[in-house]
Amino acid sequence: MHLMPRAALFTSLLPLLLLAPGASSAQDEPAGEFEGAEDVVEVRVPVNVVDDDGNPVRGLTASDFTVRDEGEEREITDFEVVDLKTIRPGSSPSRAENAIPPAARRHFLLLFDLSFSTPGSIIRAQEAAREFVLNELHPTDLAAVMAFSHQQGAQLLVTFTPDRAQLARAIDTLGLPSLLAGRHSPDPLRFLIEAPDVGAGGGAAGREAGIEEVIRDRLTVLERTMGRMEKAYERGKVSAWASGLEGIAKILASVEGRKQVVYFSEGFDGSLVLGRAADPLNEQAKMDQFYLERGQYWMVDTDDIYGNSALQGEVREMMQAFRRSDAVVQAVDISGLRADYMPADEGRQRGQEVLFYLADGTGGSLLENSNDFEHQLGRILKSSSVTYLLTFRADDLERDGSYRKLEVKADLPRGTQISHRAGYHTPRPFEELHPLEKSLLAADSIAAAAPRGDIEVSVLAPPFRTGKELAYVPVIIEMDGGDLLVGHEEEQLPVEIYTYVTDDEGRMRDFFTQVVGLDVSGGRDSLEKGGIKYYGHLEIGAGAHLVRVLVRNAETGRTGVASMEVDVPGFDSEEPVVLPPFFFEEDPRWILVRENRGSQGDSVVYPFTVNGEIYVPSARPSLPPGDEGRLCLVAYNLGEEDPEVETTIRSASGEPVEGGSFEVVERTATGISGMDKFLARFQPRGLDPGGYVLEVAVTDPATGIQRRSSVPIDVLN
Repeated sequence: MHLMPRAALFTSLLPLLLLAPGASSAQDEPAGEFEGAEDVVEVRVPVNVVDDDGNPVRGLTASDFTVRDEGEEREITDFEVVDLKTIRPGSSPSRAENAIPPAARRHFLLLFDLSFSTPGSIIRAQEAAREFVLNELHPTDLAAVMAFSHQQGAQLLVTFTPDRAQLARAIDTLGLPSLLAGRHSPDPLRFLIEAPDVGAGGGAAGREAGIEEVIRDRLTVLERTMGRMEKAYERGKVSAWASGLEGIAKILASVEGRKQVVYFSEGFDGSLVLGRAADPLNEQAKMDQFYLERGQYWMVDTDDIYGNSALQGEVREMMQAFRRSDAVVQAVDISGLRADYMPADEGRQRGQEVLFYLADGTGGSLLENSNDFEHQLGRILKSSSVTYLLTFRADDLERDGSYRKLEVKADLPRGTQISHRAGYHTPRPFEELHPLEKSLLAADSIAAAAPRGDIEVSVLAPPFRTGKELAYVPVIIEMDGGDLLVGHEEEQLPVEIYTYVTDDEGRMRDFFTQVVGLDVSGGRDSLEKGGIKYYGHLEIGAGAHLVRVLVRNAETGRTGVASMEVDVPGFDSEEPVVLPPFFFEEDPRWILVRENRGSQGDSVVYPFTVNGEIYVPSARPSLPPGDEGRLCLVAYNLGEEDPEVETTIRSASGEPVEGGSFEVVERTATGISGMDKFLARFQPRGLDPGGYVLEVAVTDPATGIQRRSSVPIDVLN
């Protein structure tokens, strides 16, 4: 990741200061998990239906399904069909995200068991997993990578993301610092394991020389450590394994939608949990039978025969946690990938027993021949390619995190199978969530890019030319203060800000995050009437991008999510470019906060100036009918003649409407070759109160080339 120096940018403009309060801009509030009164909860139930051959059944309607919640039939209030066969993302980077509701989106967690696997198996499992994420997943699928070992527990390497390059890098390195060569990304949500320009090629050739040797050496150390264990110690390790996986399962409950956990492992001696299988030829079994027939029970290790009851209970609780989190374990026996195993190897047989037990107990399958990994998981991809999303509302729930069982039935032909989440957890207070749960909640919202309106958020992200390779994209984020303070009684207000940008292939290209702490003890009223305006920036190359912004009150969990498409032009060409109109913030009502990305000096001049005047642009301008708004148009590569400028006012539905007046006042000198700034004014006279889009068309008279840009505006009462 290329990051320019930044410190001096806002020194004179945006210190943390409180400005005069004013009215908040109006904005349609998108539907979220909670609608209307806070005691009404929407529950979304993704359902897959397949025939005898595992093919998805299409053509079902809401009337075909019945949903029962703890035995009580619920009315299906919303019904959606998601068919991946008909969804192919186009050039717009937001199309994939917006095409599928988050609850119906497929999630794959690739979980590598480093403690119960040999180095050779892990190496080959990496190759199979890499091929899977790069070539088998649908463009709308999300995947994450996690590693588990008894020494370090569960490590989330990359969160659920559309970025295949970062997933491949996480699979290659398994989070080992020595393989990242000091290029760690400080991303708190774990979308990026390292800078996006490293190892982003995606193909098998992108793996660095020597990487397998480092992985093998590391895993060999783990293998030798495990090999020195005695049986009692092994039982302790199995207990830790069950506890660790149960923790993973519980945390996955915070991720909306069904999760497929692809668990790469050789397993362990299943007799530790399941007991020893009956074998009349086994000498130890003969001796045990001899003692039991004579009542000499003290001579027999019953755990060895029937399995350890305590471990069985722990494993059952772990599997139940996966089921309750709507997570299915697909266990991959990676011992089949070893070059040195014998087909009749007893240890491999015992490992398969526990892997089958785990997968079957969560509704998944044991994939025994991992050399055919893509084919076997291909069946899962096919069977889940059509999802019926059923939604019902519940207003009688206790918000205590309790678990409620669901039952979904449908009138289907014989042999048809229906699969759905077994139940759901009721909401619980945000402060009770595990830190990783909070992180996954934020990451899931960022990955989905679905609007969420607990907090009203507006975003402005225009690309400015700074060089041939990267554009400087200032990001203005406006957050409604009243929304931030709902349910917040403390004097300190911690606000989390997460901003990421993806290209048209879903790769994360840059990001910034920050927690802003405000003392509201003396200015609560002002903040409630205004809000926070945050200035950050991104650096991205040419092409279509999607800027994703999440704002959250770190105490209450109230969240706002907004996204904005940004098309970065190739500034090295001579084609005209017109940026969105920038309205001056004439009636400032914000607490202004700048980004904090290090202590280096800044090499980029603050872009929002005209005739030497510094201004702060509005992300969503709000104008009373009789007021006049000043604005600035920024353009590149226009000729010397004054361009023709035309405007159109469009309604929220996109239809042109009559009203409003626009006038270019002055073409100003910028001192920057190829860059023009036009001072203009706009009056919303004749427009009814509501939301509109101001569209500006600029035509170069010398070439006849026309460029359009637009900005959403609100006309107040």
